[in-house]
Amino acid sequence: MNQLLEWLPLLAFFIGFKLFDIYTATAVLMVAFVLQLVVHRLHTGQFKTMHWVTTSVALVLGTATLAFHDKRFIQLKPTILLGLTALVFLGSAFIGKQPLARRALESVFPEPLDVSPRAWSRLNYLWVGWFVVLAWANLYVAHNFSESVWVNVKVFGITIAMMLFMMPQVVWLFSKRKVEPQEPPANG
Repeated sequence: MNQLLEWLPLLAFFIGFKLFDIYTATAVLMVAFVLQLVVHRLHTGQFKTMHWVTTSVALVLGTATLAFHDKRFIQLKPTILLGLTALVFLGSAFIGKQPLARRALESVFPEPLDVSPRAWSRLNYLWVGWFVVLAWANLYVAHNFSESVWVNVKVFGITIAMMLFMMPQVVWLFSKRKVEPQEPPANG
């Protein structure tokens, strides 16, 4: 249910685009983000900061897209969100006890990880760079390719790129687990 809720706006945007056009897809996206915000609140009793930020950016740029009938506004949404994410990761290198990459990735593993603070810092800067590259790639595709290509890159390309970026890190971190040796069972 939670994963479906997270993917709902992207899926709704894609279907709206395929069935109608970029403007209908934009309106559908705006509604889907508001629904996501409300459903999450009703389900958990709280709002997610990420949902607030994403919904706000989508509503502002979506409104501009529809008001001016100019798709360039909604095409900026991924770049703005990816750029903000890069800034948050960068800021976490200087604010707080741990960089955001460590807080996000370490929480996935139930056991402690044997990774030095320096390695976590480097990994965090890798994430900063990655989000900057994705933000730039979104602009490049939006300005140099068709609307249909941009939608496919937004929906599938960025998602697949994120998974490919994360997989080697997860494998590396998996190898850094501190696995406690198990005691042999007592004879009895």
